[in-house]
Amino acid sequence: MSDYIIAIDQGTTSSRAIIFDDRGTIVSSGQKEHAQIMPRAGWVEHDALEIWRNVQEVIGVALARADLTRHGIAAIGITNQRETTVVWDRRTGRPVTNAIVWQDTRTQDIVDRLAADGGVDRFKGTVGLPLATYFSGTKVAWILENVPGARESAEAGDLLFGTTDSWIIWNLTGGPEGGVHVTDVTNASRTLFMDLRTLEWRNDILEVFGVPRAMLPEIRSSSEVYGVAEASSLLRETPIAGILGDQQAATFGQAAFSVGNTKNTYGTGCFLICNTGEEIVHSKNGLLTTVGYQLGDGPAHYALEGSIAVTGSLIQWLRDQLGIIGSAPEVEELARTVPDNGGVYIVPAFSGLYAPYWRPEARGTIVGLTRFANKGHISRAALEAVAYQTRDVLDAVNADSGVALSELRVDGGMVANDALMQFQADILGVPVVRPVVAETTALGAAYAAGLAVGFWGGLEDLTANWQEDRRWEPQLDVAERERLLRQWRKAVTKSMDWIDEDSR
Repeated sequence: MSDYIIAIDQGTTSSRAIIFDDRGTIVSSGQKEHAQIMPRAGWVEHDALEIWRNVQEVIGVALARADLTRHGIAAIGITNQRETTVVWDRRTGRPVTNAIVWQDTRTQDIVDRLAADGGVDRFKGTVGLPLATYFSGTKVAWILENVPGARESAEAGDLLFGTTDSWIIWNLTGGPEGGVHVTDVTNASRTLFMDLRTLEWRNDILEVFGVPRAMLPEIRSSSEVYGVAEASSLLRETPIAGILGDQQAATFGQAAFSVGNTKNTYGTGCFLICNTGEEIVHSKNGLLTTVGYQLGDGPAHYALEGSIAVTGSLIQWLRDQLGIIGSAPEVEELARTVPDNGGVYIVPAFSGLYAPYWRPEARGTIVGLTRFANKGHISRAALEAVAYQTRDVLDAVNADSGVALSELRVDGGMVANDALMQFQADILGVPVVRPVVAETTALGAAYAAGLAVGFWGGLEDLTANWQEDRRWEPQLDVAERERLLRQWRKAVTKSMDWIDEDSR
C-alpha cells in the first residue's frame, strides 16, 4: 500500500500541496501565491487559470521535496476557499471572466433585489444562509447578468459553474476531455442553492436566481472516490477521494467530531465552527447553518459557523497598502513595543461586517486616534481586532447552543503569533489550544481522502493523531476585559451605516 496522502489546499492567497503520513505528520509541501486582483472598490478577483497552473506546480514541488512519485501517494484530498466562484466553458476549459472571490461585494444590488420579496432570510430555512454578497449564488448570477454572452452560453449548456474545488477536480480529471464536474456537500451548502435536509440542489431557488441547473456540479459526499488524475498529471491514476471546504476541513483536521466541539481558523478571515452533529440548528444570533461533513453514504453532520471576513488580510493591508510593516511577523514585534492599544481600535469592515452583525453597508474604521498613537498602537489594535471579532462570534455560539465553551481549539497561519493567542485567551476568558499540526485545513482534506481508500480505519484513528502543542490561559482581569469589550463594541457601531445609495 502507498504510504502517503497528498492534500491540495487551494486558498484565498495561495495554493499548496502538502503530503502527510499515517500519523498526520507533514512530510513535505509546496506553496505558491496568486495575484489578488482588485479592479474597483469592493471587487476582489482571482485568475482561475493562474490558480490551476500553481496547483500543478506545487504538486511537483511537494513530490520532489519528499523524493516521491505518484506510486507513493494513496489518494488526493482537496480543500478550497469555499464561496469563490468560477464559471468556465466546458468545451475550451477557459473561464468567461476572473473568479469572483468570497470577499467581493459587487453583488449587493442582486442581494437587495432578491431580498425585496421576503427579506434577507428568504431562503434561510432551506439553505441555512441569509442572502449576502458572501455566497457564491449571487456571484454566478452576477456573471450571467453582466458578462457578455454568458447567459446565452449557459442556457445552451456550454458553461459550468463551481467553486475552486470543482475547478481543480475538473481540470485534474481531464478538463474538456472528460473532466469530472463534482463538489461536496460542504461546498454546496455555501451556494444558497442546496437544501440542507435533502442535500440536493433546489430547482425553485435556481429559477429565482436565474441559474440553469445544467451549470452546477453533482453533489457528492466529502469522502469517496470521485475520479482519478488524468494521464498528463504527475499524480496520474491516483484517486481523488476527499473534498471539504476549507473551514470544514480545518474542523475535520482538528478531530472535532463530537457535538459541541469548536475550532477557530485564523487565515485571510476567521471562521469559527461548532459541531451540532446530525441536527440542523438554525441560529437566532447571526450565525450560519452549514454542513460540517458527510462520509460516504453516512448521514450528514451539521455545524454552526461564525464567518469573519477580515483578519489575516488586515495584516496584509498594513504591509501592502500602508507599508507599516515589511512582513507579516513584524506586526507582533511592533505590537510588543507598546503596553496596550493606546485607546486605538480598528474595525476591519473592508467587505462590510459578517457574523454576527451582517451589515453590508459597514466599512473599515480606525477610532480613538490621538497624536500619542504610533505604529505600535496601530499594529496592536490590528491584532486585537482579530480577537475581538472572534469574541463576538463566540458569544453568538454560546447563545445559540446554550452551553458555554470550555476551551477553543485554534489553527491557521496566525496561531504562530503568541501575542495574538494570549490576547485571544484573555478576551475570551477560556483557554486557547493549538495542536501540534497547525495546518489542519490540508490535514482535514487528507483525512477525508484517506478514509475513503482505507488509509485510515475510522474516526478513532484520526482522534488518536491529534496532539496538543501549546495552551494559553486567560490572564486578564475580568473588569479590564469588560472595559475593553465595551470600547470595542462602541467602535463597531462607528463602522455601520457608512455606505448609502450615492456612495457605493
